[in-house]
Amino acid sequence: MALLVVALLLSACSRLPLSLFTPTAAAGPAERRVTLIALAGPLADRDAEFSGLARLDDEFVLLPQYPARYDGNLFTVREADIVQVLAGVTTAPLTPAPLAFDDGGLATSIPGFEGFEALAISGDRVYLTIEAERDRAMQGYLVTGVIDRAARRISLDPASLVAIAPQAPLSNLSDEALTVLPNGDLLTFYEANGANVNPQPAAHRFDAAGAPAGGLPSPTIEYRITDATPADVDSRFWVINYFFPGDAAKLAPAEDALLAQGGAGATHAANRAVERLVEMQVDATGVTLVDQPPLQLSLLPGVARNWEGIARLQTEYLDGFLLVTDTFPATMLGFVEK
Repeated sequence: MALLVVALLLSACSRLPLSLFTPTAAAGPAERRVTLIALAGPLADRDAEFSGLARLDDEFVLLPQYPARYDGNLFTVREADIVQVLAGVTTAPLTPAPLAFDDGGLATSIPGFEGFEALAISGDRVYLTIEAERDRAMQGYLVTGVIDRAARRISLDPASLVAIAPQAPLSNLSDEALTVLPNGDLLTFYEANGANVNPQPAAHRFDAAGAPAGGLPSPTIEYRITDATPADVDSRFWVINYFFPGDAAKLAPAEDALLAQGGAGATHAANRAVERLVEMQVDATGVTLVDQPPLQLSLLPGVARNWEGIARLQTEYLDGFLLVTDTFPATMLGFVEK
C-alpha cells in the first residue's frame, strides 16, 4: 500500500508545472514590525506633536514640540510599564506623567520660534535643539539645561543658546537629530543630507557645556534624518531615516544607496514611503555609515508614519528601539526589535 501511495504522488508531481520547482529570486530583507503602545489622555491626540525622545534613568522622556500647550511640561513613561505592555501583562493605555519644563522664555524671545526639535540627556545635563524661521530664512539653535530629579523639573539656560546655520535653503528644516558621544561631546545633524540638496553634509560638534567644537563630515543619506540615539561605547548610534512622498519636490531624492545595498523589504517594494533605522559611527575623522543594511520598518498601506523620536530599549528580554511620531498620521508610540 505504501508503495502505491508513493507511486501516485510521483505521478501527480510529474504533471505539475515546472515553475513550482524552479528556485525563485531571493526575497528582500525582513522588515521590523512596529508594536504600538497605547497612550491615554490628551497626549494621545495628534496635537501632542512629539519631536523627541530620550531616556532619563528608568523612564523615557517625551518631548512635545510646543511644551507651552501643556502648561510648560514634558512627559515621561516608565520603562517597567512599557515592558508590561510588550509582555502582554496589561493592555491598558499608559498615561504619561508630567515633567516640569522651564524654557527660560526662549519660546517667546526667539524670533520666528517653531518649536523644540530634539532632546538628549547626559547625567544631570539636558540638551535641546530649536527651530525658527524669520523672513523665510530657517535658523537652528542648541540650548543646554539641567535636571532636578527630586523636583522633577528641567530648566534651560537661555545664556547657553548657540545658533546652528542650516545647510540648505529648505523651509521647515533644521538640525533635528542630536546624539551624545561617550566622552560627553554632542553632535547635531541637519535634517536633509541628500546628494541633490546638501552635497557636503556635516555634523555640528559641541562640548559637554554646549560650546561649538567644530564640524565633522557626515555621510550622504537620502530623505530626512529626524532623531538619533546616544552613541554606545564604540561610538555607534542609530538615526531615524524617513521619507514622506509628499516631500519629493523639496528633497529631490537621488539614487537611494542604502536601498541598493540591502534591497527593499516587502512593504517598501510596494510603497514610495521609507521608514528605517540606520546605524552610524563617529571617530576623529568624521561620521560614517556602519557597513550593514538599515532596519526597514513594515509600512502601513498608503500611510507614512512621521517617526521623530528614538531611544534604545534594552532589558534582559528585550533589545530594540522605542519610537514616537509627530502629528502624522496620529500620535504613535511603538517598539521595534533590533
